[in-house]
Amino acid sequence: MALQILNTLSRQLEPFIPLDPAGKNVGLYCCGPTVHDFAHIGNFRTFIFADLVRRYLEFKGFNVQHVMNITDVEDKIIKRVRENKTTLREFTGKFETAFFEDLQTLNCLRPHQTPRATEHITEIIDLIEKLVARGVAYKAADGSVYFSIEKYRGCGCQYGQLVNLNFEEMRVGERVSSDEYEKESLADFALWKARVPEDGDVAWPSPWGEGRPGWHIECSAMSMKALGASFDLHLGGEDLIFPHHEDEIAQSEGAGVQQPGERFVKYWMHGAHLLVEGKKMSKSLGNFFTLRDLLGKGFTGREIRYLMLTSYYREQFNFTIEGLQGARAALGRIDECLAKLREMAGTVAADADPEMLEPFSKALDHDMNVSGAWGVVFDWVRENNRLLNGGMTPEAAGTALATWEKMNAVFALGSAPEAEAPPELLALLEERQAVRKAKDFKRADAIRDELKAKGWIIEDTAKGPRLKRL
Repeated sequence: MALQILNTLSRQLEPFIPLDPAGKNVGLYCCGPTVHDFAHIGNFRTFIFADLVRRYLEFKGFNVQHVMNITDVEDKIIKRVRENKTTLREFTGKFETAFFEDLQTLNCLRPHQTPRATEHITEIIDLIEKLVARGVAYKAADGSVYFSIEKYRGCGCQYGQLVNLNFEEMRVGERVSSDEYEKESLADFALWKARVPEDGDVAWPSPWGEGRPGWHIECSAMSMKALGASFDLHLGGEDLIFPHHEDEIAQSEGAGVQQPGERFVKYWMHGAHLLVEGKKMSKSLGNFFTLRDLLGKGFTGREIRYLMLTSYYREQFNFTIEGLQGARAALGRIDECLAKLREMAGTVAADADPEMLEPFSKALDHDMNVSGAWGVVFDWVRENNRLLNGGMTPEAAGTALATWEKMNAVFALGSAPEAEAPPELLALLEERQAVRKAKDFKRADAIRDELKAKGWIIEDTAKGPRLKRL
């Protein structure tokens, strides 16, 4: 079955067919972090979703070129640079480094390209010049350059491709210099912002005077430089649909750089909002979490990743501490089964079971239906536990492990960290074996209880007893 995507552009489920004539190469762009602070878990829901899409495309045999920008200049950043009395690069650099550390903790593949906005000023200016030359952008009295919604529509272009806009009821023709504005303000937006005293040293020369780019134009310039004027897939959170992604389409297609009949982006996928304990994240409510906050509470990156991957990306997701505890238990079930399979398989190598992979792939082919795919995974766990209790062969265990590796290439849960018992507990285990041989069962039971009190149980395996953390 071919992959089907619910395309925000068409509002329909569509077969995924790359622009590449050979049908193999895929260009994927995901809006990346604005590095003015540590990313929060709502941000990471989007980035884990993007990682899932990339991994599944690769599972399907596509060659993916994954690009994610770094927004390192915009209104909030400039304000905080001024407040912290530092330089732009010093301020954004620490949060950029932290972001990639967090991405690694969540076992997300690093994008192939991570362009910074500040390193693409030339491309941004070139794109704005094209828009001015085509008459859909204009210089204002203060030296800023704005995109004209009216002129764009006057050229026969559609503004409102990702969202339905009522032009009769909206405030058309206003000018907005802020990077973010409300849906009701159907406004000409800033492509280039003239320098003001509050900007400090954050400015670059341009044909219109010193200034800096607007947020929306940055993504257009960087994505098209990396992936071409038309590419396959653009991802992001649903909060970016308007105005950011709508403005990306307008300025990218308004520049006239696509081939006749081609769009800026063929498929758009948007992830829904994340709630925490049933409410919108807010520092005042005490439910605002960065990844580092959750690690400090004793949870792991793989537990957080698992929980984020259990919900369909287009559905609002309620993130809870109880959910993380459930993720820990679910991973424990998988890990326990895998440990037994490895014990049984030994050195046997085998191929994956296509009959198990087929329903797994079929579920994800339907717009990344993770619920169906997890159903296949836990069917796999139950069936293998049954076989292990009934006399599984090493060859069958090897096949099961190979099947898991294929599925885990998509979900990327990694492996459970090996918990090694301290030497004094291993000595107790050896003592228990000795007293059992001597038929001193009272002492053996006492050792078992002592180990359990310290958080360890004794598990019998084909290679003898071993300690396992509770």
